[in-house]
Amino acid sequence: MQIAILLYDRFTVLDAIGPYQVLSGLPGAEVIFVAERPGPISDQVGSLVLSAPAGLADVPRPDIVVVPGGPGQSDQMQDGPVHAWLRAADQASTWTTSVCTGSLILAAAGLLAGRRATSHWTALDELGSLGATPVSERVVFDGKYVTAAGVSAGIDMGLTLAGRVAGDEAAQAIQLMIEYDPQPPYDAGSPDRAPAEVLRRLQAGSRFLAANRS
Repeated sequence: MQIAILLYDRFTVLDAIGPYQVLSGLPGAEVIFVAERPGPISDQVGSLVLSAPAGLADVPRPDIVVVPGGPGQSDQMQDGPVHAWLRAADQASTWTTSVCTGSLILAAAGLLAGRRATSHWTALDELGSLGATPVSERVVFDGKYVTAAGVSAGIDMGLTLAGRVAGDEAAQAIQLMIEYDPQPPYDAGSPDRAPAEVLRRLQAGSRFLAANRS
């Protein structure tokens, strides 16, 4: 079972590494990082680099596709080699998935038209404008398409998908092995529960970023 995780400049690390940590625990899993050009890919901060050993043409028929989000997502919205690869890989994949604003890339490639999907809470409106039906849920399944909300939701997506692929016991074993037992010190992980001032500041920042996307 080959699992391809797409990398591109300025991706969000946990969007890729969360699903990697979970899905690499599946029996028979071969996880490979793939990019338009093989080589080092910098994260959104620029201080962490992951290596993509494979180019797009090297991984034509993965069983599972994972598309992370991040600020660099804005550079992946135009049709081109990444979109062409996603559409071709999707024809053979058993599961096509995304984390955070990775769903915007899938939608821009035409893969989420009319489908229920989620994204980071600041990007749900944009997801809708790209033809998907935005859903404010942590993990959303629509057929073989699985989308996760922001960043940390990629771990939940990975575990949920692991249960579908290998059964509940296998997914639970992975959860226990990585000791995924969230006990956050604050209850501010959702716009429904975050303090009003924190929410206001982030909303203002996200509007600025959206207005200045290239």
